[in-house]
Amino acid sequence: MERLMGLDYGDKTIGIALSDELGWTAQGLEVIRRTSSEKDMARLRELIAQYNVHGLVVGLPKNMNNTIGPRAELCIAFAESLREIFGLPVHLWDERLTTASAQRVLIDADVSRKKRKQVIDKMAAALILQNYMDSNTKR
Repeated sequence: MERLMGLDYGDKTIGIALSDELGWTAQGLEVIRRTSSEKDMARLRELIAQYNVHGLVVGLPKNMNNTIGPRAELCIAFAESLREIFGLPVHLWDERLTTASAQRVLIDADVSRKKRKQVIDKMAAALILQNYMDSNTKR
């Protein structure tokens, strides 16, 4: 199995998660604080090389009625940029309620508000990636 990277693309941050080498589990890796497209892509390039990533999964924040809004359009453009820059397969995955789910898990685990803010994006990326992998597992 080839390692996948999950991305939760936001205005200020990009949450990053990685699959294990067998493609069974996703773990949060880091959060990129966005500064410029060039720096963001340079950091992604480093991580893709370091972890030998063969595919990317980008969260697609659809509206609750399944339509594509402005935020989702930005994510689609980001995914297209990733395809062009890295030449890897890029999959879009419906991420509705992913951040809310991550928030609930952290609250249930009694994680402080300050710490939640630091990890929420990479946890959301891990949920996006895990859901993608679970749906694509051959049973």
